[in-house]
Amino acid sequence: MPSQSPLHRPDVRTVPPFGPACAAALLTGTGLCLLAPVLPPVTASAGLCVLALYLWGRRWRARWCGALLFGFAWTALHGALALHRQLPPLLEKEELVVTGRVSGLPSHGARQTRFDFQIESADITERLDGRRVILSWYDDHDAKMPGPRVRLRAGERWRFAVKLRAPRGLRNPGGFDSERHAVAQRIAATGYVRKAFSARRLGKARGLMAWREQMSARIGQGVPASSSRFLRALALGDTRGLTDPDWQVLRASGLTHLIAISGFHVGMVAAALASLVGLLWRVGAWLPRHLPRPQAMAIASAFAGLGYAALAGFALPTVRTVLMMSVWALARLGRRPATVGQALALALSAVLLFDPLAPLTAGFWLSFAGVAWLAWCLPDDQTSPMWRSFLSAQAVATVGLLPLSVVLFDQASLLGPFLNLLAIPWWTLVVVPLSLLALALESIAPAAGLPIWRLAAACFDGLWPLIEACARSRLALWWLPEASIGALPLALLGALWLLLPRGVPGKPLALLLWCPLLWPNRQWPARGEVQVAVIDVGQGLSVLVQTHRHRLLYDTGPATRDGFDAGERAVVPALRAWGVSELDRMVLSHGDNDHAGGQASVHAALQVADSLAPPGMPALSPRLPAPVRPCVRGQAWRWDGVRFRVLHPDAHFPYLGNEASCVLRIETVHGSVLLTGDIGQVIERELLRSQPRAVRNEVVVVAHHGSGGSSDPGFVAASHARLALVASGHGNRFGHPRPEVVQRWQQAGAEVLDTARSGAIQVWLGAGGLSVRERRHAHARWWDAVERQQQWQSEPENPRKSLPGRGGDSL
Repeated sequence: MPSQSPLHRPDVRTVPPFGPACAAALLTGTGLCLLAPVLPPVTASAGLCVLALYLWGRRWRARWCGALLFGFAWTALHGALALHRQLPPLLEKEELVVTGRVSGLPSHGARQTRFDFQIESADITERLDGRRVILSWYDDHDAKMPGPRVRLRAGERWRFAVKLRAPRGLRNPGGFDSERHAVAQRIAATGYVRKAFSARRLGKARGLMAWREQMSARIGQGVPASSSRFLRALALGDTRGLTDPDWQVLRASGLTHLIAISGFHVGMVAAALASLVGLLWRVGAWLPRHLPRPQAMAIASAFAGLGYAALAGFALPTVRTVLMMSVWALARLGRRPATVGQALALALSAVLLFDPLAPLTAGFWLSFAGVAWLAWCLPDDQTSPMWRSFLSAQAVATVGLLPLSVVLFDQASLLGPFLNLLAIPWWTLVVVPLSLLALALESIAPAAGLPIWRLAAACFDGLWPLIEACARSRLALWWLPEASIGALPLALLGALWLLLPRGVPGKPLALLLWCPLLWPNRQWPARGEVQVAVIDVGQGLSVLVQTHRHRLLYDTGPATRDGFDAGERAVVPALRAWGVSELDRMVLSHGDNDHAGGQASVHAALQVADSLAPPGMPALSPRLPAPVRPCVRGQAWRWDGVRFRVLHPDAHFPYLGNEASCVLRIETVHGSVLLTGDIGQVIERELLRSQPRAVRNEVVVVAHHGSGGSSDPGFVAASHARLALVASGHGNRFGHPRPEVVQRWQQAGAEVLDTARSGAIQVWLGAGGLSVRERRHAHARWWDAVERQQQWQSEPENPRKSLPGRGGDSL
C-alpha cells in the first residue's frame, strides 16, 4: 500500500471542520474577497466552491485551506448575487409602477415620508420582484399634478408610480459608504413616489411590523415626549424619533450600542430568561427528570433571543445574535462540552455561512471581537465578586475594542468607558425590563402598560441629563485621522500585550504599537507646496486647500430640504479624516445653497478663524461665530511660501449670485490652481481681458460644475490647464458637466476629472510635480457603482428586453 505524506494522511485528531483554525481561515477568505477591487467570474467562484468543499471536508491537517478558499468563493457568489439583484443603471430613467408592501416603520418628516418597500411586482420588468427598495414620498414633488401625501403604515400593500436609481453615494475619506451599506443590507434601489394622485392602497396593515408601529404609537401617546423616543428605541428598536443632537450625544458618550435593540440587548434578555429557567429548574425537583437543566436554559435563551429579535423586526444584527445563540443551544442539547473558543468558532462559522457579507457591517466586528477579548482575557473564576467581574469586563472591552472603533469610526469616546459603567447596568437591568414588561401588558390589554412605561421613562430621565452634560465636554470625543491598514494589526497586538496577565514585562512599550493608529502620518505639504482636495458633496462644491501649516476651505456644499447636509455628512468627516481640526480661513464663493448650504455644520464642528464672502451676499446664518469679511479683488496673503490672490469681484461689483463668485488663485513655485465658483462666460472673458496671466494655471476647478453657460472657449484655451476638475452630482437634473464643455477642456489639453465618477479628488503641487489621487480608484471595491454602471453601459442590448424573468436570480 503506497505511503501517504503526513500532510495528507487521514487523522481524526487533526483540525476540526468548525474549530477555531477553520473559523479563522473562513473569516480570512471572506475578508480577502471583501477587500478585492473586482469579483471573479461567477463560474470560477462556483467551481472554486466545489473544490474548497472537497478540501474542507477531508480529514487532514491542512483542511483550513479548504475553509479559506470556500470563504473567498462563497462570499464572491453572494456578492455577485447582491449586485445582480440591484437595479440596472440603464433603468434609472424609467417610470415604473410597482406593487408591494411597506416592510419597515415609515419615517414621517415635515415634507416627506421615507419607508422600506418590498416589491411584489413591477409593470415593465420582473427583475425587481421580491426586491427591497427605499422610497421617499414628497409633498410637492409633482408640481403640475400635486397629490396629498398619505400617512403610510407599516404592513400596508400599495401600488405606486416610482422612479428608482441604483444605490449610489458619495465617496470621501471618513464618510458613510452607502454603496457598501446597500450591498450588506440587500437594498436593490432608492427612489421616490411620482404621481401621488395615482397611488392606491391595496391592503390594510398587518403582520409584525404593523404591531410594532401600533405599540410605538401607544408609547408616544402615553409617555412624555422627552423620553418616549428613547423607550421606543429600547423596547422596539424604533429609532425614528431620535434627533441628530441625540445621536451626537450617544456617539460622544459611547452609548450608541445600547440605545436600540442590538445583539447586546438580545444576548442580555436571553441570559436573563435562561437564568430564570435555571432557577425554576433548581426549585422544581421534578423538572430535571424530563429535561436536564443546562439544556432547558439553552432552549430558553434561544427562544428569548428569537422573541426579542422579533421586536426589532428581525434586523440583521439581531438575526446574527439569534443564530449564534441557536448554535450554542444545539451544542448544549447535543451534550457535547465545548470551550468558549470552540463555541465562538462554531457561531462565527454559522454566521459567515448564513451571511458572508456580514463583515461589511461594524456590528459584526464589534460583537465577535468583544466576545473574543472577554473569552481570552477574563479568567473563569466563579469566586470573584460580581462588581469586580463587571469592571474587568468593561476594562477589557475598552482596551480591546478601541483599535476597531478608531478604524471603523475614526473616533474614540474618552468618557465612554465611565458612562458605560453607569448606563449598561441601569438601562439593561432596569429600563429595558420595565419597558418589556409594559409591552407585554399592553399587548394583552390596551393602556395596561402605561404606568410601567412611565416608570421606565422616569428611570431613564434620571441618568440622561448626566450623559448629556458629559457629552458636551471637549474631552468626550476624540476624532482621529484616517489610519493605514497596517496600523490596525499593530494596535491589536499592543492591546493583546496590555491585557496579558500581570507580571508580563514591557507592558508600557505596548503603547508604542498604538502610535501608527492614534497618530498616523498625515503627510502635510512641505513649505512652498500646496494640496488641493475637491470633496465629493454631490451637486455642489467644497474644496480644501492645505499648505504646510494652514488650512483653507472654499465652499461647504449643499444642504437640501429633505435633510441632506453636505457639511455634516461629507465635508466635516473628510476634514477630520485628513486630520484637520480647525480652519484658518473659510471662503464662500457666493450664497447659493449648493456652495454655502453646509457652512453652519462646518462652523458647529470646527473652529474657523476667519471667513470671506462676496460683498452684499445675504447673511446665511445670524449665529456665525467667526467674522465674515468681504472677498474683493486685490486681496492677497501668503502662507508658508504659497500666495493666495482674489481675482474677482471688484469692491463695487453688485451681488449678482453666480457672477459675483469669489475667484481665488493659489500660486506656488511649482504651479498654480484657480478656484472659479460659479462664474459665467462674461466674467471669464473679463478675467481674460484684465488679468491674462492669472488665467493661466496648471489646475482649474471648472466653473459652475461644467455648465454650458461657463467655460468660455477663449478662457479654456488661454488657461493651458493640465487638469480640469468638475464638482457635480451623479445623474443631476442639470446635465452637468455638459459633454461639449468636457470636450472643450480635453481639446485644450486638460485631463478632466469629475467627482461624480472619481469621488474626492486630491491634487498635489510640489517638488515632485503634479500628482492626483481619486478616492474611488485608490480605494476600489467590487461594489463600486461607477464600475457597475460602466459594465451595464457596455452591453448593447435594450435592458428592458434583456432582463431575465422570474428565474433571473440564478447566476
